Amino acid sequence: MTSLWLADRITTSPASDTAADFSDRADVVVAGAGITGLVTAVLLARAGREVLVLEARTVGSCATGNTTGKISLLQGSQLSTISAKQGKQRAGGYLEGNRAGQDWLLAFCATAGVAVQREDAYSYAQSDRGVGAARAEYDACRALGMPVSWEPRADVPFPYHGGVRLEGQAQFDPMQFLDALRAELLAAGGQLVEHTRLQHVSGGRGGLRLDVDGPREHAELRAAQLVLATGIPILDRGGYFARVKPNRSYCMAFDVPGEIPRPMMISTDSPTRSLRYAPTDGSERLLVGGAGHTVGRAKYPSDGLAELESWALRHFPGATRTHLWSAQDYAPIDALPYVGPILPDSDTIYVATGFNKWGMTNGAAAALALAGRLLGHRPDWDRAFASWSTRELRGLSTAVAANLEVGFNLAKGWITPTARIGRLGLGGDAAGVVSGPPWHLQAHCRVDGVDHRLSPVCPHLGGIVTWNDADRAWECPLHGSRFAPDGTLLEGPATSGLTAGG
Repeated sequence: MTSLWLADRITTSPASDTAADFSDRADVVVAGAGITGLVTAVLLARAGREVLVLEARTVGSCATGNTTGKISLLQGSQLSTISAKQGKQRAGGYLEGNRAGQDWLLAFCATAGVAVQREDAYSYAQSDRGVGAARAEYDACRALGMPVSWEPRADVPFPYHGGVRLEGQAQFDPMQFLDALRAELLAAGGQLVEHTRLQHVSGGRGGLRLDVDGPREHAELRAAQLVLATGIPILDRGGYFARVKPNRSYCMAFDVPGEIPRPMMISTDSPTRSLRYAPTDGSERLLVGGAGHTVGRAKYPSDGLAELESWALRHFPGATRTHLWSAQDYAPIDALPYVGPILPDSDTIYVATGFNKWGMTNGAAAALALAGRLLGHRPDWDRAFASWSTRELRGLSTAVAANLEVGFNLAKGWITPTARIGRLGLGGDAAGVVSGPPWHLQAHCRVDGVDHRLSPVCPHLGGIVTWNDADRAWECPLHGSRFAPDGTLLEGPATSGLTAGG
């Protein structure tokens, strides 16, 4: 499952594939080479800081390279949700930060020659039951001074029951953007190393020691400060794994024989429908997103995927699917992102997470907030993005409910497989199952004719993984760690893969 942005592209040569080629010291180490990590690194390099970016896989290989690439201030039902949970002032700060992120991103693209398409954005109701949520978003936007309009009709070939329109938003190819960021970072003297995973951090105000693993060796680095731009922080300090909910969603690209709607659209009611067009080699493709689920907790994700494709083919006759991919996002328990020190009294380790599927503007805003803190000029709006604040009390009931679910899934994972003893038959050519008694659980999958047998115990906090039949991957239902069929770690908070099992 490779995204439209990552497939068949000519990549620049990695700066290096081993940590040994790089300086063992830096002012700031940034873990994660997506939008948040690379924008933060560029801002710090511009200010003269020695910056080293570590990427466990390749630039953009996780969330940023698998996004839909919408650069919009109208974000489904975000502002109405934040206003209801946190009040108008916090919602205003969130909007101001996103506007600052959008402005920075568009200005950078203009300077770097990254193509951007300016289009209107819609948050719309696809049924009568969605009109209330769309109206609530309209009211929240108007209360914050956004120049939105209510559109009772739209020229689209699918059900539309009214929606909010915001003119002049934007979309792009996120990998072209990351390539331009990497070029500036390296030209400014920054360093970037791919295929190198941060494993452990020790030390404090006197300096940090970072243990990293590359493809051929282990290395130790020293840094004054560390930024964790890894989607979910890979360090358990601060318990962010318990403060966000990991969600997986899917996107498809289609060749369409007829007209493709110009606006960027997303529904306010379920199942989610997200649409945009994408220029490709002189033509255009339709992107359709949705089929989301909590990581590790959907029995058959492929069912939602089939329903999403059926919807697209029904409303765009003659469409042919060309690409299919998925991405992971993290929903914060109190509706606002967490950006800032990993612990309240820390001035050495910083985090950015909880963008809730709107990582383009939020990622750039987070980078501006992080760089502002590190360089001594925090933006006023960053209080709405605080990693620690009294706002946590407002999300307490949600946090309790979410972590009760985690506890339930922990127990379920250890007990349920006993019912599958002796029934290891795997249907099809890409299937997986966890079975056995609690003292000898085994994860068994077969993909493309190859069998893999592993321990199903997630190395993060001991959850039992489940099989995602759409992604062909093992997923932990506790906090969203994901693993390839052979157990290789795909994304954290785990920092190592599944071990071999009998």
